[in-house]
Amino acid sequence: MLLHIVLSQALFNCLFRRRRTCPQRGCATFRTSVFYTEKRALTLFSKPCLHGPAAFKSNTVQSLATYAREFYSVGFRTHSVFEVRRSVTCSAVRKSSKEMPPKKKLKALSVVKEEVHSEPKGRSLKPPKVEEEGEVSELSRKRPKPSSTVTEEDKVTESRVEKLGKDAAAAASSNSERRPPLSLGVHPGRIQNLKLGENEHGPVVYWMSRDHRSRDNWALLHAVHQAREKGVPVAVAFNLVESFLEARARHFGFMLRGLRVVEQNLKAVNIPFFLFRGNPVETIPEFLKKCNASLLVMDYSSLRIGRQWRNGVCENVASSVAVAEVDAHNVVPVWRASDKLEYGARTIRNKINNQLAEFLNEYPVLENPGKPWEAGAPDTIDWDALIAEVSRFGSEVPEVTWCEAGEDAALEALAGKSKGFVNIRIRNYVNRNDPSKPTGLSGLSPYLHYGHISAQRCALEARKVRKVHTKSVDAFLEELIVRGGLAENFCHYQPNYDNLKGAWGWAQESLRIHAKDKREVVYTESELEAGKTHDKLWNAAQLEMVYYGKMHGFMRMYWAKKILEWTESPEEALRIAIYLNDKYELDGRDPNGYVGCMWSICGIHDQGWKERPVFGKIRYMNFNGCKRKFNVDGYIMNVNQMVAKTKKQLKEGSTTAAPSKPVAGKSDKL
Repeated sequence: MLLHIVLSQALFNCLFRRRRTCPQRGCATFRTSVFYTEKRALTLFSKPCLHGPAAFKSNTVQSLATYAREFYSVGFRTHSVFEVRRSVTCSAVRKSSKEMPPKKKLKALSVVKEEVHSEPKGRSLKPPKVEEEGEVSELSRKRPKPSSTVTEEDKVTESRVEKLGKDAAAAASSNSERRPPLSLGVHPGRIQNLKLGENEHGPVVYWMSRDHRSRDNWALLHAVHQAREKGVPVAVAFNLVESFLEARARHFGFMLRGLRVVEQNLKAVNIPFFLFRGNPVETIPEFLKKCNASLLVMDYSSLRIGRQWRNGVCENVASSVAVAEVDAHNVVPVWRASDKLEYGARTIRNKINNQLAEFLNEYPVLENPGKPWEAGAPDTIDWDALIAEVSRFGSEVPEVTWCEAGEDAALEALAGKSKGFVNIRIRNYVNRNDPSKPTGLSGLSPYLHYGHISAQRCALEARKVRKVHTKSVDAFLEELIVRGGLAENFCHYQPNYDNLKGAWGWAQESLRIHAKDKREVVYTESELEAGKTHDKLWNAAQLEMVYYGKMHGFMRMYWAKKILEWTESPEEALRIAIYLNDKYELDGRDPNGYVGCMWSICGIHDQGWKERPVFGKIRYMNFNGCKRKFNVDGYIMNVNQMVAKTKKQLKEGSTTAAPSKPVAGKSDKL
């Protein structure tokens, strides 16, 4: 109704005020302004409410007032173009305009509507050129300058990151504090039914592989929901492998401490937890056969080894067992975010944003499945002995003390009242690209990697404080949802996500041409691993990863690019970068890690730059560029202090992380 009032008043003033001067002016103004105003109005009302009904009303009034001003602006500009003298010609035009058949006028308006609703033209995949080559963030597209008649608030264009923040804030705004009932089930877009089964009465088993948590786990919620629908019990199974890529004591210890918390939290809702050791392709089907299961639920992983395990399990389970896969890791499921390999963040951002209202909603509460497990109780797990056993493997990479494992600790790190990221430290997130200010980081990547906390929970909690810390929250959601979804997309659709064949054609050709270029210095793998190069900044980054278990995000790019510059070939550089990342990073062996190495060395999700020796057209970074961006000496000093403290702990034998403290719930709900 408000829209009709504003548009009617604007059209009335434009038409009749100008017709007294010249009908041709009024006619031209009418046609131009209708198209402009209708297009802007449709754009407004095609978007959902972002901050509730009250804000929608005020924002609508303000926006329509802005559109009305722009309407008059277009009208006056058109008025000046069609200036004519008052003469007999004007009378003739007036007469002819009155006699114009209504059908033609309607036809003109219909053409305008077709133009408004037509699909936008596709954008070129080639990003715009920028002034500074060392800039690492994705650059905004150039936009037309606003008219001088537009007011100051109309000149401010909403950035793409802000749009993501608003879309995330709008998603699930109606039930931000209310949890939906488990009886509604899980969104079908998160589920892929890989195999149908004949058995309808056996128990349901959730094979936990990537997402190690009992709370906010769509895969577990789907298993419990199906068990309640069937009237059967449910169990959770985890398979511990002897080795996993380059994982060492640091990673196995952190993982097992988190699983101990999961077991205790599942006991609170009477869900048994089974731990197996060996090859999951053999152990999981054997367990399903033993308990006569009817449904196996698996969580999703985009990595090659995870796919091999899931495919092997599907082939080995009996025909009576149905198999379903649930994406419990991404806010928007990877197969719904896009159906193809995306070129970059700009090509996937809107695809994800447009589905946030559908997928970014509150989790149901995990409840008791309703029927007790009767197919044999799980064996008692001696967690301390198991952690000590696996920690002996790869003991050269010891556990860290700064990050406590488990879903309870992860939730505290996210939203705790004393040190929680969204409550205390998110205000510093604007400094996340400054390695000399480590408090600017969220510190959540290890928890996200092991699935101790869900990205969706992080987004839900962050949007609660968006009004207070708008820029920080928007940037955090961009990294969490868009960049994380882009990394999953790459590993999901690109089978060569960890080698040079996965690079775009222009990058492969450029690296091949410059593969034999003379390097000023060449280091061996052992020299790089020990941090013994001529570059003190690079050495600090390497030592931060080795002793702290997590390198600053900005330094990861500089670190990988220098490996390309200091090794004999791009293939060797990529191999060493991935090896060191997976061996020492607590959040290694992750899509974000592979994409980070591929971006730095192979130009994935980037553009071609000025050609130079060794790098070719790959983006270049150097020491002087880092000095312009942050306090290099301050970063090196912080790392040296941390390394000295960690070495002292190693010498005293106190580096073993403290055991996680599981908290069993007092009720039957988590």
